[in-house]
Amino acid sequence: MDSSGVSGELPSTLSKLANMQIMWASDNNFSGLIPDFIGSWTNLTSLRFQGNSFQGPIPSSLSSLTKLTDLRIGDIINGSSSLAFISNLTSLNTLILRNSKISDSMPSNFASFTSLQKLDLSFNNITGILPQSLFNLNSLSFLFLGNNSLSGSLPASKSRSLSNIDLSYNQLSGSFPPWVSEQKQQLNLVANNFVIDNSNSSGLSSGLNCLQSNIPCNRGSPIYSSFAINCGGSRAITGSDGTDYDIDNANLTTASYYVKESDRWAVSNAGSFAEAPGADYIINDLSQFQNTLDPELFQTARMSPSSLRYYGLGLQNGNYSVTLQFAETAFPDSSTWKSVGRRVFNIYIQGKLEEKDFDIRKAAGGVSFRAIEKQYIAPVTNNFLEIHFFWAGKGTCCVPTQGYYGPSISALTVAPYDFTPTVSNKPPNTSSKSNNTGLVVGIVVAIGFLGFLAVIGVFTWRQRKRRLSQEDAEELSGLSIRPDTFSYSELKTATNDFNPANLLGEGGFGPVYKGKLSDGRLVAVKQLSVQSHQGKRQFVAEIGTISAVQHRNLVKLYGCCIEGAKRLVVYEYLENKSLDQAIFEYAMRGHLTEKADVFGFGVVVLEVLSGRPNADTTLDEEKIYLLEWAWRLHENRHDLELVDSKLSSYNEKEATQLMGVALLCTQASPMLRPHMSRVVAMLTGDIEVPEVTTRPGYLTEWHLKDLSSNFVSSDFSKASTSNYSHDSGTSDSSMAVYRRGTLSPSQPLVSTSISSEGR
Repeated sequence: MDSSGVSGELPSTLSKLANMQIMWASDNNFSGLIPDFIGSWTNLTSLRFQGNSFQGPIPSSLSSLTKLTDLRIGDIINGSSSLAFISNLTSLNTLILRNSKISDSMPSNFASFTSLQKLDLSFNNITGILPQSLFNLNSLSFLFLGNNSLSGSLPASKSRSLSNIDLSYNQLSGSFPPWVSEQKQQLNLVANNFVIDNSNSSGLSSGLNCLQSNIPCNRGSPIYSSFAINCGGSRAITGSDGTDYDIDNANLTTASYYVKESDRWAVSNAGSFAEAPGADYIINDLSQFQNTLDPELFQTARMSPSSLRYYGLGLQNGNYSVTLQFAETAFPDSSTWKSVGRRVFNIYIQGKLEEKDFDIRKAAGGVSFRAIEKQYIAPVTNNFLEIHFFWAGKGTCCVPTQGYYGPSISALTVAPYDFTPTVSNKPPNTSSKSNNTGLVVGIVVAIGFLGFLAVIGVFTWRQRKRRLSQEDAEELSGLSIRPDTFSYSELKTATNDFNPANLLGEGGFGPVYKGKLSDGRLVAVKQLSVQSHQGKRQFVAEIGTISAVQHRNLVKLYGCCIEGAKRLVVYEYLENKSLDQAIFEYAMRGHLTEKADVFGFGVVVLEVLSGRPNADTTLDEEKIYLLEWAWRLHENRHDLELVDSKLSSYNEKEATQLMGVALLCTQASPMLRPHMSRVVAMLTGDIEVPEVTTRPGYLTEWHLKDLSSNFVSSDFSKASTSNYSHDSGTSDSSMAVYRRGTLSPSQPLVSTSISSEGR
């Protein structure tokens, strides 16, 4: 009965279900007491009562349910419960009594719970010390005891299986046992009473000293008055209003925290996603977002299955404006079952409940991918601010993805509300008068050393230039933009003698290797093979063309090498992922928004589908030009003949969809080409691919004979096939460049090898 919308008390007639084995009734509005008759369901193996409005206490009759392997009760609204009833439930592998108004001391002996894998007693009022028997369980992997009143020190040892431990927000103290330094474990000790310094913090994530109960960092001596965070984001962003949002891409999972290196802010997370152990705690979605001037802020978000907190540290006291930004991405705006999911959570600021049962999509008018902003006023009195996102059992758990629930936040800003700051809002300067002399000496030595390096660099550069033969120099001197040149030995060293381990892939003209130059730059070195039959003039022409290209969607050319028969091109290195990832990295991030780039994307799709370049003069005449051939096949209802013959098997429906998308993208008029957001929706199956019936004008107006007098030689066309116009209103005639694979005098091209190498 999960998420069924039912309410009221559980009817007594349910007591007759003596043979029932599974009872799930979470995320409803059940109220009243949890009835005693549940103790008569002695065949029960799984019981889940989370996210309701039940009152305590939890009935002691549950101790009769000895066959239980999975017990989850939570979010009790009042009353007080004991832990005594669990002593007989030794078959449990999952026990969750989170947020259940339990007031009791911690049981001392867990030795009989030999199957227990996950224990969550967080957000209660449990006192006592941590029992060594609990930490010794060989089956236990997840332990959540945060937000209780536990005291004493950490157990001396623990089992190897126990690798996810949340003990935050307790009263623990003392020294750290050796196991806290173990690798591959998640340990959250935030908001306790540990005294932490360099002598005892080895192995712990840095900054824990700033997040103990007395919040010692900059308390009483504030230095900050604002901060902004791009939650889950891997890059800093300056918003449309000039706000600078910090990176927040620390890998926080089940029990972890992160403190910004400047001690300006921090973040803490606790909880594991039920039935989804590999779930991501950072949401990445490159869709188009409405109602915002800063869509990139909403392409990432932090998510938590239980408790996510952000902290402001060292803030000047006063009233602050707290702005929280959200966008729902999990549930599509459609009439399918995927759209019925709900994300519901609570928001606390400085301990005050600001939003109960907050639903992002509901707040956005019932739609996803729409940015919303919530603002609050919060007092800071101890130079410390806490923003808490808390899952209270509400919302769906498994729609559209298993274990996909809990709070999420895309961005937040904190700024003074009604006062003028008197602090610098900058990280402290660690220098002092006592080390000024050393500083001056250091600067002088550094400048001298840099000058020496500069001299050596200039000498090396000149020597490298001299190694170019006079003929090679003359070839390059004819270029309007002359690229840097590298010696063969320099590139040989950079690629570790073209080690096969550094091979990135095979392009149309030869292999590509990853390398590292002497100045530290990572590069991709394309080594032209002898079989490429590309002459020196064509090679120089290619270099000149790519050097002239200025486009944000193209890989950067660093330079080249021409030594005798050796010809190499040096590109900026981009992390090599699969081609489909590379296409969507661009397409869904909005970098391919110009309609000319949509055209280029369509060409790439056809090349991927067919396994061939845009133009190939070695093929039969009717197949030389890919776009022309594709349209001929499409008009004759033979679309699948375009598919790469090397594929032993493929999904015909998907191939037909790809063909349709490509033909839409390569329409002559920019107005007929779809936006990339619709392209993505078509590729992911969210919307249908419409019938393509309009043959582009450039295929009927241009002919092969016309090109021989207007463009450069066909040899160069093999190395130049992807035109990226900056003008979204590109004319029909300029699109002919794609058809013939040749170079327009007014518009530069890039080599096919860039795309064929997955770059």
